[in-house]
Amino acid sequence: MPRLNMTDWKFDVPTTGSKHLPPDPRYVEALSSQGYGFEVAIADLVDNSIDAGAKDVVIHFLRDDDRLVSLLVVDDGHGMDEEALDVAMTVGGRRGYASGALGMFGTGLKSASLSHAGAVTVVSTTKRTRTVGRRWRMQHARADFQCDIVDPAYAQSLIDRYDNNRPIQWQGTVVRWDGVKDFPKHGGGGQTDRYLQRTINKLGLHLGLYLHRFLARNDFNITIAVEDVRTRTVYLDFGVEPLDPFGYPVSGSADYPRRFTTTVPGAAIDLSLEAHVWTPKSNLDEYRAVGPVADRQGFYFYRNDRLVQAGGWNNFRQPEQHLALARVAVDLPAVPNDIFRLTVKKSGVDTSPEFIEGLEKATDVRGRPFTQYLADADAAYREARKRSGTERKPVIGPGRGLAPEVRATIEEELPLLPLEEPISMVWQKLDTDLFFELDREKRLVALNQHYRRAILGGRDGSLNDAPLLKSLMYLMLHRVFEKEYSGSREKDNLQMWQSILVSAARSELDRVADHDS
Repeated sequence: MPRLNMTDWKFDVPTTGSKHLPPDPRYVEALSSQGYGFEVAIADLVDNSIDAGAKDVVIHFLRDDDRLVSLLVVDDGHGMDEEALDVAMTVGGRRGYASGALGMFGTGLKSASLSHAGAVTVVSTTKRTRTVGRRWRMQHARADFQCDIVDPAYAQSLIDRYDNNRPIQWQGTVVRWDGVKDFPKHGGGGQTDRYLQRTINKLGLHLGLYLHRFLARNDFNITIAVEDVRTRTVYLDFGVEPLDPFGYPVSGSADYPRRFTTTVPGAAIDLSLEAHVWTPKSNLDEYRAVGPVADRQGFYFYRNDRLVQAGGWNNFRQPEQHLALARVAVDLPAVPNDIFRLTVKKSGVDTSPEFIEGLEKATDVRGRPFTQYLADADAAYREARKRSGTERKPVIGPGRGLAPEVRATIEEELPLLPLEEPISMVWQKLDTDLFFELDREKRLVALNQHYRRAILGGRDGSLNDAPLLKSLMYLMLHRVFEKEYSGSREKDNLQMWQSILVSAARSELDRVADHDS
């Protein structure tokens, strides 16, 4: 390889002109494959409603008997005229954003919608312009960027469906998803009801958390509703409640919350960190609904009052069980910079090394360093353990197959052995005289597939199904994996458990068979 003379080095690459290279239509497919979760995608649409000045937002699941057909997000914001709607529906189109806007990249509506739906229709009206509508269908978007013009009569009828403050009054917007990938393909046997119960609960918690500052105000509401399109029967209609991740009734430490400030190299203003210590052993959703212990602790970044990251230490340190009570609120600058880079999905923040440098220099008004806060949060956790009067032995943690919320509770209640592979649970084909089988080397508990349907009561199975059974199996068996070998008493216990559980499982099978007949 020829050696480069540094005197010939160009610090800026020379160019001779430019060339227009329009995107390939398949760019839309890439845009819709960014890994948007269902709740994250809906939250992105609600962000648009907030930017439009909406006071009321309705998330409407529409069903035709047992089949879910469409999902709509309806708001009473200022709406869009034809020109503004065309910009909003243009792939790569980017409107101007106010200083306090939640939107940034101009891709949320399209990428969030087409990640989860085969078609997205947007109908909007303002006080001074006629109702207009546009529709993207994924098959057309892939081909040649052809966007459908919605029949004006239908567009008006869709607006009329939600007028008279339901929630539209004079102005507003409806975003309609059809061909929603997440919907059950066959809704019979109560499948649709179970899907709605599970999905709406997760959606309500997500919106309540990430938009909690808006929902805590008196002038903003989100409603989730389910309605039959033929009978107009309303099956569900409830308001989303704010879920404040700092909403503890009593601080876990008398010295907190406490504000730390620092100067971050390259940032225009000083950075403020509001450090909190949660109440130990809290069962509040505000504490537990965020996720596993490791995910709850750390930084909670806000941008224009919208939570954009819920937990995580951003390379500052590794999560530890003893820091489970530590949460730090950080309000990001309204203007983007190289220190904090928001992900397109607004579900995380990438931070630069300068942020870590700033944390190491952060102090409170008394000159105490930020590292002292971490020590205080650690001490509050350990002190609560001591006050409980028992020192619980460390255990091998739970792994795949147990529901995340169950794993989080186990990790909260029991200290974990470090650097140990967790215990996972799967369903497998086993002899019918076995209820479970252990694989010490793989740290695996195999449950007998033959008894699965009876245990689930005929419901469909999933990776994290049967949480009650699996929790009991974990509590019963984790000590077996923590010992190098099984003694005669332990082997006798395993045989006894097998016998009793097989008998109980066969009884469940008989009950299911009697019910089916």
